[in-house]
Amino acid sequence: MADERKLKHLELIQGVINRLSTNSFLLKGWSVVLVSALIALSVADSRGALVLVAVIPVAVFWGLDGFLLLQEQLYRKHYDHVRVQSEENIDFSMAAASFCSDLRPGDKPTWIKATFSKTLIPFHGVLLLSVLGVMYLNSKMLDG
Repeated sequence: MADERKLKHLELIQGVINRLSTNSFLLKGWSVVLVSALIALSVADSRGALVLVAVIPVAVFWGLDGFLLLQEQLYRKHYDHVRVQSEENIDFSMAAASFCSDLRPGDKPTWIKATFSKTLIPFHGVLLLSVLGVMYLNSKMLDG
């Protein structure tokens, strides 16, 4: 019976991790679609200022993706805590952040570290550079 309780608790935590990962994937998809639409509109209407508006969703989606990654990291630490916990101490707690209080300050997951992690910078950075590149090309076309 105790093994079942621990397994069920780990399944609950893994379910949260899976949902966070799925939401991050969907958020990246929406980011690309929205930015692409804004770029297409700006090029079609020859309005360079509209490309500048595309920077806003890139920044917002990047920040949201960082938040989702932070939550995923916290729940992974929570999973590791429950995994080694004794069977009689299983309480089905889903408070992931409370298990990071015993970590050293440099090891603690933070929103800034998650947002500028090596997994998010390539995706959102390339998207941002693409928007800036289109802005530059639009300004050159309008000037020349």
